Amino acid sequence: MTDEIKKDFIREKVVADVASGKFGGKVVTRFPPEPNGYLHIGHAKAICLDFGVAAENDGVCHLRFDDTNPSAEDVEYVESIEEDVRWLGFDWAEHLYYASDYFEKMYGYAVELIKKDKAYICTLNTEQFKEYRGVPTRPGKESPSRSRPVTESLDLFERMKDGEFDDGAYVLRVKIDMTSPNLHMRDPVIYRIKKEDHHRTGDAWCIYPMYDFAHCIEDSIEGVTHSLCTLEFEVHRPLYDWILDALGIHHSQQIEFARLNLTYTIMSKRKLLELVEGGHVTGWNDPRMPTICGLRRRGCTPEAIRAFMKHIGITKVNSLTDTALLESFIREDLNKRSLRVMGVLRPLKVVIDNYPEDQEDQIDAVNNPEDPAAGSRKISFSRELYIEQDDFMEDPPKKFFRMAPGREVRLRYAYFITCQEVVKNDAGEIVEIHCTYDPETKGGDAPDGRKVKATLHWVSAKHALEAEVRLYDRLFTEENPADESDGKDFKDKLNPDSLEVVKAFVEPSLKGASGGDRCQFERLGYFCVDSEDSTEEKLVFNRTVALRDSWKKMQGKK
Repeated sequence: MTDEIKKDFIREKVVADVASGKFGGKVVTRFPPEPNGYLHIGHAKAICLDFGVAAENDGVCHLRFDDTNPSAEDVEYVESIEEDVRWLGFDWAEHLYYASDYFEKMYGYAVELIKKDKAYICTLNTEQFKEYRGVPTRPGKESPSRSRPVTESLDLFERMKDGEFDDGAYVLRVKIDMTSPNLHMRDPVIYRIKKEDHHRTGDAWCIYPMYDFAHCIEDSIEGVTHSLCTLEFEVHRPLYDWILDALGIHHSQQIEFARLNLTYTIMSKRKLLELVEGGHVTGWNDPRMPTICGLRRRGCTPEAIRAFMKHIGITKVNSLTDTALLESFIREDLNKRSLRVMGVLRPLKVVIDNYPEDQEDQIDAVNNPEDPAAGSRKISFSRELYIEQDDFMEDPPKKFFRMAPGREVRLRYAYFITCQEVVKNDAGEIVEIHCTYDPETKGGDAPDGRKVKATLHWVSAKHALEAEVRLYDRLFTEENPADESDGKDFKDKLNPDSLEVVKAFVEPSLKGASGGDRCQFERLGYFCVDSEDSTEEKLVFNRTVALRDSWKKMQGKK
C-alpha cells in the first residue's frame, strides 16, 4: 500500500489477514453487478474499493455478472458495465465470470442441501408465506411443506428443472429457523420457477437461483477471500455464512461498508429506470443522470471520480455526501487538463467604430496557464464581435464593473474598448452596442498606466462558429429526493430547470473538435463536446461543471 491510500477498516482487515496467512495470504475480491441497468456513481465507489484493495495487496479482482434474473437482464447492460469499469481505469484481465457459468453447480448444491434435509420444496406462494414468516417481534410458523420427505422434494425439484410446473407452483426453501429474529433466516427461498429465456443460456433452464443463494456460492467457487458488500447486505450475512457452512465449501468473508449517497441525486436503478422509461431524461447516458456513462458524456474524467472516492473513504455509517464535493474534484481535475477557449453563450453584438472594416488582428492567447507545455494559439480579432449579454448594462448598479455606456473595459488578450452608443429594437431590447478601441492597448495594459476593473471574453463575429450549448444543472430540487417521508414521489422533485439549451458562438479553434473533447470556456465553466449529437456540421457542447458552485447561492435566493 502507498501513503496516498486512505486507510479504512476494510483495508486494515485485509492487510491483517494477509499478514496472518488467512486464505493462504491471498487476496481475491470481486465486483458483482447485476446486468439489469447501467452503473452509477455509487457503483464507482464499490469498483474503486474492490479493484483497489486487490491491487494494493498483489491480489486479483474479478468482474462477475450476477445474472440470475433473466426477466430484467440484457446484453446491453453487460456491455455497458464492461465499458464503464474499463473507463474508470480498472482491468479484470482473464477474470470475467457470470453466475450463469455455475448454474449446473448451483443446482447440484441445491440437491445436496435437500439430501441433507436442509432444504425442501414448498407450495406456499409469496403472500401465503408472508403470513407464515411472521414479523421480527413475533416468531413465524413452519410451512406445511417443511416436513415433506427428502425423496419427494428431490423428485419435485427435478421435475421443476424439467419444466413440468408453471411459474409459482413450487419453490425450494432452505430449512433454517422460523423463530429467528432475522427474517432472512426464516426458511428463505433459494430457487424459483421462471420460464424465461436467459441472455446467455437461452431456454436451457426454467428454474433460477435466488441472489442470496447464488452470490455466496459464486464467491466460493471463484475462491474469493473478501466479499465486500454495502451495508444493506449486513442482515443477509448470516444466510451467506449458513449456506457455505451447510455445504462445507470454501468460505469467503463478507464485509459491509456504507454505500455512496449524493445530494440532489437518486441512486436506485429502479428509479433511474423510471426516469428513462418515463421520458424525464433522454436515456441512461443523459448528462444529468448519475450513471457513469452519463458522467462520461457530460465530460467528467475517471481521474476526478477516483480522486473523489479516495477522498471520501470507506466507513460503516450511512451519510449524505454533498454533490458540490464531487463537482469540486471534477473542477480541480479539469482545471489542470482543459485548454482555455472563448465562447459566448448569449451573444450581444459589439461594433468597434474606429477599427478599420477590412482589418483583422491575430491575437496571442494562452492555452492553459496551469500547463506551460500547452503553449498558445492565435485568435482572430475584427471590427464586429460578440460579448455576453450579461456583461453589459445600460443603467448599472454601483458594484457592476463590466461594460456600461461611457465605461472602458478590457477584451481578453486584446484591447481596451469604451461603449459609446446603444442600439435597441422596436421592443426596446438592446441588440447592439457601438464602441471605440485604443490601439495602444493590444494584449496588455494601457501605456499611460490607466486601469480598468473588468476583462470580458469575446469572439469575432466574422470568424466565430455557431454551436449548441446545453447547460445542465442538478436533476432534483431537493437535497434528498429519495426521502419520500413527505408523501411526495421522487419524480415530483425533478428540477424543471435542469437543462437549458442556448445557441452560442465559439472561437474557430474548436472547428473539428471530436466527441469527448474537453475545454474551459473562459469565465463560464468547463464544457465537453457531446459524444452523441455533435457533428462536423453542428457543434454541440455539454456543460460539465461551472467555474464555481453557484447552486447554493441560487437556492438561497428562492
